[in-house]
Amino acid sequence: MKTVPVLTAQAAAALVKSGDTLLVGGFGMTGNPVHLMHALAELPTRDLTYVANNVSEPGLSGGRLLRNGQIKKAIGSYFTSNPEAVRAYQAGELDVELLPQGTLAEAVRAGGAGLGGFYTPTAAGTVIASGSDVRTLNGREMVFVPALRGDVAFIRAWRADTAGNLQYRLTEQNFNPGMATAADLVVAEVEEIVEVGTIPPEQVHTPGLYVDYLVQATLTPEDLGSSASVKGGARRADEARMHMARRALRELRPGDVVNLGIGIPTLVADLITPEHGVNLHTENGMLGVGPAPEVGGAMDYPVNAGKIPVTALPGASYFDSADSFGMIRGGHVDVAVMGGLQVDEAGNLANWAVPGKPLLGVGGAMDLASGARRLIVTMTHTDPDGTPKLVSSCTLPLTARAKVDLVITDRAVFEFQDGQLILTELLPGATLEEVRATTGARFTERLTVPVSG
Repeated sequence: MKTVPVLTAQAAAALVKSGDTLLVGGFGMTGNPVHLMHALAELPTRDLTYVANNVSEPGLSGGRLLRNGQIKKAIGSYFTSNPEAVRAYQAGELDVELLPQGTLAEAVRAGGAGLGGFYTPTAAGTVIASGSDVRTLNGREMVFVPALRGDVAFIRAWRADTAGNLQYRLTEQNFNPGMATAADLVVAEVEEIVEVGTIPPEQVHTPGLYVDYLVQATLTPEDLGSSASVKGGARRADEARMHMARRALRELRPGDVVNLGIGIPTLVADLITPEHGVNLHTENGMLGVGPAPEVGGAMDYPVNAGKIPVTALPGASYFDSADSFGMIRGGHVDVAVMGGLQVDEAGNLANWAVPGKPLLGVGGAMDLASGARRLIVTMTHTDPDGTPKLVSSCTLPLTARAKVDLVITDRAVFEFQDGQLILTELLPGATLEEVRATTGARFTERLTVPVSG
C-alpha cells in the first residue's frame, strides 16, 4: 500500500504553475479546498484557467484569486453568485465559458474516464448550444460536449488515510470526486489524516490511486461564507407567493421525487410535512432533504442547492454531482418546480437570463427543465411594470423547449393539454377579467371552479 506525501498548503499551492488549468471542488463554500486556494492567492501564479461550479464568494477561495487577477478564464455553471466575477467579466478582465451544471459535472467525469466527450439533451435549442455539434439520437436532439481535464485539481474531503483514500461528509461530495479523477496532479485538503484501515472500505468515496498529495487543514465557520449559519438563508415571503407555494404543493404526490428550484419553489419545502411522503432532491448531491434547522450551519448539516443548511430525513442519501444529474437526465426525478421569467404558448421556458444582465448563471436549470418527468413553473403573472410573463413566444434566451406542464402564477393556474395552454383555475384575489388583460399568450378557458357573472 502506497503512502501519500503530506504537504503544507503553501507547498501544495506552489505545485500550480502560471497558465495551468486548475480544477476546484466544492459547491459554493461547501466541500471547498479553501486553505489551498488561499495559499495559492499568496503566490504570483497567474493566467489560470479555473474550472469549478462557481467562483466561490467575494474574497473567499476562488473569489480571492479572482480579486488578485490570477484567473484568466473561468469554466463553470453559475458565476452570478459572485458579483466581483460579473464585474470582472463586464470589464473584459475575465473570460467565461458557461456550462449547465450537470454538463459540467459530466464533462469532468468524461475527462477522468479517458473519454473524448458525450452527447446530452441538456441545452438543446438554446444559446448555450450555439456552435456545438448537434445530432438527433434515439429521437432526441443532443448536443456534443468535449471532456474536461486539468493540470492540477484541488479538492476537499473530510478524512483521508495515509494511502490517500478519501471519505466525504454529507453534501461535501458535490464536484470533488469527479475533479479527483480528471487532473494530472491531485491535492486533497482534508480535516484529518488517519491510519490505513480506519476508513472502512465501503466508506471510501475516492480511492487513493487518484490522490498525489494530502494537506491537513481544519475547517472553521469563517471558511464557509454564507453557509456558515442557517440565518444567512433566512427568507420572508408575501402572501401572494405563499398562495403559489401552497398551490404547487397540491401537485405533489406521495412517493414523488421532487426538485425545488430557487426562489418561489423553495417556499414549497417549508410546507412539506412527513405526511406528504415527498422525497426532495437537491442537485448538489442529496435525496431526502428535510426542513432547515433552527440553528447551526454547514459545519453541522448538509446544504441544499441554495447553499442553505438543511436537515436530512430518515432514509436520506448523499452522492456526487455527476450522479445527481444522472438521476435528473435519466428521468428519475418525477417533478421539478422552477421559477420562470417567461413561458410561451408552445410550453417553452425562459428562466436563467435576466434582461440587461450578462449570461453568467445557468446552474442546473437546463438539466432539470429537460430531464424531469413533469415541469411546474411558478412565477408572478407580470413583471413589476405590468409586462406579461405568459407570452406568445419567448423573447428571452430559452432554458428548455416544449417542456412546461403547468404554470402557477400569483393570479391563475394554466395547464398544457394536447399542445394548448388552458386556464384551469384562478388564485385568491384574482379576477377572470384581470387574467385576460394581463396574459400575453393565447389560452382556452376551462375553469374547474366556474366564475359567477
